[in-house]
Amino acid sequence: MHILLTRPLEDCSKMILKFQSLGHKVSHLPLIRIEKIDYGLINFSEYSGIIFTSANAVKFLNIEKLDKKIKCFCVGNVTEKKARSIGFQNTISAEGNVANLKELILQSYETKNKELIYVSGEKISVDLDQQLASEGFNIKRIINYRVNHNQKFDEKFLTELKLNIPEIVYIYSQNSAVSFLNFIKIYQTENLWMNTNLMCIGEKTSSILNEIKWKKIFLFNPGEEEFLLYKI
Repeated sequence: MHILLTRPLEDCSKMILKFQSLGHKVSHLPLIRIEKIDYGLINFSEYSGIIFTSANAVKFLNIEKLDKKIKCFCVGNVTEKKARSIGFQNTISAEGNVANLKELILQSYETKNKELIYVSGEKISVDLDQQLASEGFNIKRIINYRVNHNQKFDEKFLTELKLNIPEIVYIYSQNSAVSFLNFIKIYQTENLWMNTNLMCIGEKTSSILNEIKWKKIFLFNPGEEEFLLYKI
């Protein structure tokens, strides 16, 4: 099969090699760029728990003065794996969405009096900090990265893509979905995707692309990409 991956190369290089080793053709169309934001000095000793809703939030956090034994709440397995890779020892993972993460925190955080810190990107789909605050939690949000949308693409790649439209496209975020929809419209390929299976993380992400006609739309969690190949 012909598969289109849309994450930045550093986030999908292993998957490209994996799919190629299985005999698939893989095209790469990075839709977004991640940029670090300077969030200033944070006294992490004031907090007893930390929340991550993306692996990028972990990646761009300065952990030099942070106790790695702090209770660490992660939205899913990919984020937890990233947190563990940089030394966090006391991690708890939800099932890949913010609603589950909120319930996990409500059920397992010892006391609302202990301060939590929520590390995230500039734009978030769910105001988790406000929801937890409304539940009585003392929580501070810091923003340590932003998403920029790629708007220029290699013309040769575009020509080849139009001649061989992928059978599968993986979209990992609402930001990527917006970028992909813009890409489709700018390059006037609206009518070329009817035989393509769209793989999206979450209904909100897939809903952005509903105006395009797809063969089928599947929802998935990170780590299920290879499994989805066998559902086609």
